[in-house]
Amino acid sequence: MKVKLGQAVKKFFGNSSFEMVYFEAIANSLDAGSNAIDICITAKAYNQPETIEVRISDNGEGFTEERYRKFSNLFDVDEDSHKGLGRLIFLCYFDKIDVISYFEQTKKREFCFTESFDEKDSKTTKVEPNIGTTFKMSGYTLSKLRSNTFIQPIYLKQKILEEFYSRLFQLKKKGQEIRISITAEIDDRKIVEVLTNDDIPVFEVVELDCQISLIDKFFLHYSIEEVPPSQTSLIAAVSVDNRTVKVDIIADENKPDGYRMVFLLYSDWFIGKVDSSRQSLVIPDIDLQKIHYHFRKKVASIIEEKIPQVKDRNRETSNNLVNRFPHLAGYFNAETIGYISKADVLKKAQEQFFKAQKELLEANQLTDEQYEKSLEFSARALTEYILFRQMTIEKLKKTSRANSEAELHRLFATMKTQFHKANIENDLYRNNAWLLDDKYMTYETVLSDVEMGNLIEFITSDDQMPRDDNRPDIALVFSNNPETGNFFDVVIVELKKRGISLEENMKTVTQLEKRARKLMKYYKDRIQRIWYYGIIEFNEDVELHLSGEFQELYSSGKMYYKETNVVISKNPDIKLPIGIFIWDIDAVVTDADARNSAFLRLIKSKFLQ
Repeated sequence: MKVKLGQAVKKFFGNSSFEMVYFEAIANSLDAGSNAIDICITAKAYNQPETIEVRISDNGEGFTEERYRKFSNLFDVDEDSHKGLGRLIFLCYFDKIDVISYFEQTKKREFCFTESFDEKDSKTTKVEPNIGTTFKMSGYTLSKLRSNTFIQPIYLKQKILEEFYSRLFQLKKKGQEIRISITAEIDDRKIVEVLTNDDIPVFEVVELDCQISLIDKFFLHYSIEEVPPSQTSLIAAVSVDNRTVKVDIIADENKPDGYRMVFLLYSDWFIGKVDSSRQSLVIPDIDLQKIHYHFRKKVASIIEEKIPQVKDRNRETSNNLVNRFPHLAGYFNAETIGYISKADVLKKAQEQFFKAQKELLEANQLTDEQYEKSLEFSARALTEYILFRQMTIEKLKKTSRANSEAELHRLFATMKTQFHKANIENDLYRNNAWLLDDKYMTYETVLSDVEMGNLIEFITSDDQMPRDDNRPDIALVFSNNPETGNFFDVVIVELKKRGISLEENMKTVTQLEKRARKLMKYYKDRIQRIWYYGIIEFNEDVELHLSGEFQELYSSGKMYYKETNVVISKNPDIKLPIGIFIWDIDAVVTDADARNSAFLRLIKSKFLQ
């Protein structure tokens, strides 16, 4: 052989399966005109793979001079339907393959196929008339067998049938009797399975309207039989070079219970369009998509005609998807519902939905590949942010009297910092105004432990403001930009640590009134609303005190409210009403948790699918 076999094995069959040993041997036997094939598998035990031996015999014409010459030279083939590589699979799993072949009735050829094989080592002798070839494979090369089913007759019978459906069907049509016997002797137990013409279904044939080739036609051979639910199966495959290559057009979850179904797509257009290991089609993506589309469409129409209840099931599935994901209504592909997996149906609808939003995302100039990548990064960024919010909430839940007011403050926003709307993307992990209410994320500016004069300067754009060291814990300007001349809202927040005295907690009210006096004095005609919040830890004494002047607001958490007048001028005498909210810190946390939980549940659901 003119090629280093060890390297060839790795190159062409680096990703193989033990079943392919049987498939290649059977294909060779059928090529040699055999109609009786015997497979014998022996092993001392399943947990002793080094003892596995496989013997495959047939009644074909044997290794004639021409067939042996082709065997000895890789790639030596007469037509596109042969790859000239199959025998390499034997060396993936066995060190040595002893071959005895009878040909031309009275000739016997013997040789040993190994990685060091040399065609000159073949020995030919004269014998009594005989026919057929035997391959004896020994010296299992791997440390273990990936699955015990690979040496179990009942499993192998089904796999061989699936691999050779198209070829066996053609032979049956010609009136040829086929018998493939599979025997396993393992753990002192002998099991025999036999595949015959009776196992090959009777196929109906329909033509596909598939505009891929102007010359070659496409025919679908199919069989649908009722069986016990435990024997439910569905095979969809393309017939290539008398072998079947499975295609995923029907998801396992959508197989109708109680039916054995086989769908084989035939066309001369497929000749030679398979890789060297015969595991995958070698077809341009655009053509492969067309094949899948027409194949699935025809199979779906046949299933719905033969099994009417499937149509009702698919209609129910469609309704459930729309009810659960109403925003994707109109994007679900009705032709694939009930055939590809629900996850794939949903994914494809989401892809169409997001593509329709390119204009909203200002992404019209991106290629589809760039857009998909951007969506992936965006999804990761959004997931990261939602999880960060939840971690912040969990930290707030765990705060105690041991935490200082500064530590509590930093969970709401980085101290001594002014945040601006223009930098919101960069400040997401430093400013947690959303803890108070998500509407505050529309802020124009947030001042965290910054002097009052800075707030007034921002509102008025007045550079002549005198310095004011009086600092609210958090101040927000939101809903509109003061520079536009429109009315806007202001929020003032005072925080107190846990476990302080009633007197210290009640200073919050005085501080809020002081902030109100400063703001209302200057800007009563530009600020449309000012919200004053005191966030403290509630206890029995605090609530008893608040109940005298404040009104309890009924909500999921505890909050008290009162309106009071603030004197902003004595000459002339001007009093303005303000509203003050005193809010339990645990209620703040609970409310934020409830708002974030919807996003968190959505993220979790994707990991549980």
